[in-house]
Amino acid sequence: MKRTTKTILAVLLALVLAFSLVLAGCSSSEQAAGSSVYVTQIEKTGTDGLNDVYTVTYSDGSTSTFTVTNGADGEDLTITDVYEEYKQTTGSDLTFEEFLKQYLTVSDESVALAIQKNLLSVMKIYSEFVVTETSSSMYPPFYTQTTDTAIYTGSAVLYDMDTGADGYTYIVTNYHVVYLADADTEKNGGTNIARKIRGYLYGSEGSPSTVDEDNNNVADTDSDGYTKYDYGSYAIELEYIGGSVSSDIAVLRAKTSDILAINESAAEITLADGYHVGETAVAIGNPEGRGISVTQGVISTESDYISLDIDGTARSYRSIRIDTPLYQGNSGGGLFNADGELIGITNAGNSTEQNINYAIPLEIVTGTADNIIRSYEDGNDATNGAYKITLGVTVSTQNSKYVYDAESGYGAIEEEVVVQSVESGSIAETLGLAEGDVIRSIIVNGTEHAITRSFNISDLILTLRTNDILQVKYERSGAEETGASYTLQSSDFTQLD
Repeated sequence: MKRTTKTILAVLLALVLAFSLVLAGCSSSEQAAGSSVYVTQIEKTGTDGLNDVYTVTYSDGSTSTFTVTNGADGEDLTITDVYEEYKQTTGSDLTFEEFLKQYLTVSDESVALAIQKNLLSVMKIYSEFVVTETSSSMYPPFYTQTTDTAIYTGSAVLYDMDTGADGYTYIVTNYHVVYLADADTEKNGGTNIARKIRGYLYGSEGSPSTVDEDNNNVADTDSDGYTKYDYGSYAIELEYIGGSVSSDIAVLRAKTSDILAINESAAEITLADGYHVGETAVAIGNPEGRGISVTQGVISTESDYISLDIDGTARSYRSIRIDTPLYQGNSGGGLFNADGELIGITNAGNSTEQNINYAIPLEIVTGTADNIIRSYEDGNDATNGAYKITLGVTVSTQNSKYVYDAESGYGAIEEEVVVQSVESGSIAETLGLAEGDVIRSIIVNGTEHAITRSFNISDLILTLRTNDILQVKYERSGAEETGASYTLQSSDFTQLD
């Protein structure tokens, strides 16, 4: 591939580094057919304050240098600046979309490199329950019951690590991975939550096996008469601290020292700023209980709704639809973008339709997990799980459309959220909302959150806390208004199912 030191392509290469992309379009006749030379490293090697010198290393071992002139007053160049300079320099009539497609593509190798780091932040987990099963017979006593341990497997991510001397790591998985509707509640410790949860890091994996200390080929039992399992030296003891069946999110914790004793490089996941249709979607989990592995696809739909029955009640769940392959055991695992940032938690698949699977969106993951952690750490033993307010408003949507942003290269569906009714004496009434208002934003402690989809409201509610101050901006009769403020009280919150 021809090496060029023209400023426009130099800046383009600098953007390659920032966006984990590689240079794909090249019209030079000097490029060999079928070649795949790409940028492996860009390093700033000199500066005089105004001009920065960079050295580019390519996959074939060759190098080149280029100079980037910083923007006025230290402003950073944007991809749009590069596009406009490209048109002026070359006289090209490429559209912005054509420019992106020709010169920038996601590198399979860059995705692989990002995922390598993610392998330090994932777990496969086993949940142990006590289950009573009834079997029938043609002969007396006709029905018999057998009570014993049952083990189910899933996946998880290291969500928040405290590396202090006595620190703990919070771990996120699906609620349905650690909850079993068929558990014998009385014999399972008075709960449907697993009585034991064990986790394994990637590269240090194990699995439970029955105990036979006397070598008589019969599994040993515990003091209750249930089969005993040995989880091995790599197993990390996990403690359930709270969950929400309506979000299908559960939070576990383990001593950080126990995790680092297995792998001193283990690390918490990095959260994405958002996600878009067509983006790479990489799932890391424990498919079919066969160990942590990786599958890749794309985001098919940013927001879809599916019905799941986890505890005997069918509920609707907002989900990211993906074509990334998922299997039994992937539940609770991380869904990552091309930069290795978390965009969701995988939780469901469609067994009748090929390549239609689902993940819990990032906003619900973080909103629920942070909510659970906060109530666990608040010093009040009476609070457990996630909590939310009831706003007291019914809404509908209108004027839904797809809005494309040429500068970022991304788009999203936007809609107007319209108030249908307001409950008397509710928070919504105090905020000043009335039937027919179009909700434009909700202000929390002075920070404005745009409401462009109806689910933005429920996502935001997951993040609210006692003493937060709320206001609503709304459009009424063509004029935009800001309603009264309201300070949330502890009595406004109820536990999320």
